[in-house]
Amino acid sequence: MYQTDWCPFCRRAEALLRGKGVVEIELIDVVLDAKGRAELEAKTGRRTVPQIYIGDMHVGGCDDLHALDRAGKLDPLLAAT
Repeated sequence: MYQTDWCPFCRRAEALLRGKGVVEIELIDVVLDAKGRAELEAKTGRRTVPQIYIGDMHVGGCDDLHALDRAGKLDPLLAAT
């Protein structure tokens, strides 16, 4: 997950994933990691955080992650990775 330490949406997304039992989350702080920022922009075409990947699938941001959960699609996606 591309994120910043001070972003409340990043914290909400991380909390949802942890609540789903995800133990290992690769957190790439785009403020501290210039290479990570460039990678984020190259991969997603976006500059906003969070940008969440589950496996190789780009899920999007916090709202997208919560929408997947509400639609019942997040648990199967997490189980497949």
